[in-house]
Amino acid sequence: MVPALRYLVGACGRARGGFAGGFLGACGSASGRPRPLCGGGRSASTSSFDIVIIGGGIVGLASARALILRHPSLSIGVLEKEKDLAVHQTGHNSGVIHSGIYYKPESLKAKLCVQGAALLYEYCQQKGISYKQCGKLIVAVEQEEIPRLQALYERGLQNGIQGLRLIQQEDIKKKEPYCRGLMAIDCPHTGIVDYRQVALSFAQDFQEAGGSVLTNFEVKDIEMAKESPSRSIDGMQYPIVIKNTKGEEIRCQYVVTCAGLYSDRISELSGCTPDPRIVPFRGDYLLLKPEKCYLVKGNIYPVPDSRFPFLGVHFTPRMDGSIWLGPNAVLAFKREGYRPFDFSATDVMDIIINSGLIKLASQNFSYGVTEMYKACFLGATVKYLQKFIPEITVSDILRGPAGVRAQALDRDGNLVEDFVFDAGVGNIGNRVLHVRNAPSPAATSSLAISGMIADEVQQRFEL
Repeated sequence: MVPALRYLVGACGRARGGFAGGFLGACGSASGRPRPLCGGGRSASTSSFDIVIIGGGIVGLASARALILRHPSLSIGVLEKEKDLAVHQTGHNSGVIHSGIYYKPESLKAKLCVQGAALLYEYCQQKGISYKQCGKLIVAVEQEEIPRLQALYERGLQNGIQGLRLIQQEDIKKKEPYCRGLMAIDCPHTGIVDYRQVALSFAQDFQEAGGSVLTNFEVKDIEMAKESPSRSIDGMQYPIVIKNTKGEEIRCQYVVTCAGLYSDRISELSGCTPDPRIVPFRGDYLLLKPEKCYLVKGNIYPVPDSRFPFLGVHFTPRMDGSIWLGPNAVLAFKREGYRPFDFSATDVMDIIINSGLIKLASQNFSYGVTEMYKACFLGATVKYLQKFIPEITVSDILRGPAGVRAQALDRDGNLVEDFVFDAGVGNIGNRVLHVRNAPSPAATSSLAISGMIADEVQQRFEL
């Protein structure tokens, strides 16, 4: 087992067929050890692959890239349901390269974020992808926030983040002249980048190495082949059949799923556990009018509430020079519902019946109401922003884009805080690796995550 995966023991719930905790406990083979990989072509027209990655977001593309660079003789394909790559969580985020300060020491989030940020900066330099290491201030504006800020600073030191400083009011003004605050953490290594550009660069690397990308391929079913496509003495070379909504199918030996907002449903299609369930949270951004962008130089964040995985409404410069303010965090009534009134009866019923949302809502009712209120009334969000930059007014703000976060939630209403990777049992389950929960900072961590996934695939499937 890859050492980092030991932190996932007990995190993934119970899989169909007796999964009871640890990662490798879910991987027992009901039909013997998987056969060695077979060679194969990699043209986009081929219907058979050694390995298929389901999901063309940044984590799926990084993983595909890592696998083909490590195993160039294998045929590897990426399946994406949209006509373009990286259009959902990858294409709807704030673009921040996180430092790793927020995450529990020794957690996968902490380790992979710190490692991933360093790898990402190096990759962008190598590929000529523009980024800005503009830094971040985490600002306490109330006296009661200072103990939490100091605890967060200590956490950052434990996570090995370089260059952290606790600064006072006068130094806050030097870095952000229009920002008020009592004390702040200065994170100089935080940056910004266009993550969709990064993801498309991963895809280009993958294809140049011989990989295939199949778009408009929405997975509908995953099953074992009922008969061999060849007459080889080794039996079926490609025993897994993946079918799409148009009736097309491809065959493969092994599957890695990086399905984001649909990770629980894809897991269930493969016969593995759907838990933890994905609950979509929409985050709405506001835009600072261009003539007011001088008010913000770098990232300005509030002191986070440790009860929630959301970092609070913050000020974020973008690569195009604009300033985003947000996001909030409200329940989305559709998994890809970027507008307030987007609605899917299937998604809503799934959330109510199968997840622990009712328990979460009852435990955090006032927080949810506050977020909904701020989403509806611009003035409420501006009043909050004025705690940091008093000069901002409602007339300086425009409504902006939105993103939807795939948040894993267990049946007890607990938000799953760390990355979750699991598998199943039986003929299909022992050939599948699922990336189940990879919210922010997954984009920052994508290269580190892909290395870990490549290690696990190599060991699990004996490549």
